[in-house]
Amino acid sequence: MLITFTSKAAAEVTMYKEHAKRILDLLGKDVNRGVITAAEAPEAVEVLEKEITETRKHAASADVQRDVHAHHDEVRDDKEHEGMEIVSFATRAYPLLEMLRAARDGGYDVLWGV
Repeated sequence: MLITFTSKAAAEVTMYKEHAKRILDLLGKDVNRGVITAAEAPEAVEVLEKEITETRKHAASADVQRDVHAHHDEVRDDKEHEGMEIVSFATRAYPLLEMLRAARDGGYDVLWGV
């Protein structure tokens, strides 16, 4: 399922619900429907920037390591398996972070699920 964020400050941002949930959980918001007010935007930007900085310190997660070992280990080496393409939290969060910055600077709300 997709979530579309809207604001008068920027173009729409659409992402998968599972990816939006992680961001919205950090902000204490419901994934199905909600608003980040212009007054809340500065804190939301700060929280996302902090989380992006933190996630950049940890390049590969345990999930990625499990995927690697599932296809390449002592018993087998799956050469036909696609190479890993890691999409970081920073990459996923960036469009919404930019919207939040514009909303903060322009004094607009960010809405989804309405």
